[in-house]
Amino acid sequence: MFLVPAPLDFGCEQQAPLEDALPRATIGQAAQLSHWICENAKSTRAYLKRVDAIQALATPIQAQQITELPREVHKKGDHGDKGAPVFDARPLLAAALQGHDMGLVSEAGMPAVADPGSSIVRAAHDLEIPVVPLVGPVSLLLALAASGMNGQNFAFLGYLPQSGQERTQRIRELESFALKTGQTQVFIETPYRNAALWQALTQTLQTNTRLAMAAGLTLESAKLCSLPVKQWRQREAPVDNRTPTVFLIGR
Repeated sequence: MFLVPAPLDFGCEQQAPLEDALPRATIGQAAQLSHWICENAKSTRAYLKRVDAIQALATPIQAQQITELPREVHKKGDHGDKGAPVFDARPLLAAALQGHDMGLVSEAGMPAVADPGSSIVRAAHDLEIPVVPLVGPVSLLLALAASGMNGQNFAFLGYLPQSGQERTQRIRELESFALKTGQTQVFIETPYRNAALWQALTQTLQTNTRLAMAAGLTLESAKLCSLPVKQWRQREAPVDNRTPTVFLIGR
């Protein structure tokens, strides 16, 4: 089972050359695979077309075996989150048990990191199928490294609550913990809610708390900045509601 990273330009207006985002070895391994588990089959086929333009696929796209993760895994997670039963992914690995190499891919970045797919990895281990992570971009770590915040102690928190009151309370809790412990707090948001979250952050956080955002990483149009909140309040909001964005708070 190969964990195949994808470029970070999904949902962005422009795309960078694939070889600028992924090592040649990763592209080469992706080209050799013909059995896939993914978030979205359409996105996976588009990704494979980009791979094929660099290195010819061993199996034509129309003959690729592509299986989507169930929608419930997308909505409620792989591990029984939100009251859902723990997802048993072992049946999806039948091809691997028959001797085929398989690839796990998400729409952007490393599968199973801030994306569904960890149940597939867990099932592969349980079935004693070797798991091989390939090298590629991970937006969370790129944003953290470029934020100037604590990279030795950090937590990824997924999404904050959508409700205004609950979101405000959660922001205050995360800020208090970050300032007390020095642990950087990292989270993401659905693009069409970026602006609302940014407004809540700049209005709720204390003036000296450091707030960073990173969007469109690895692209020429990338936005990445880290400043105290008091300086952000003097600027126009840097986020838009089109581009996936990583947010970080800390000191």
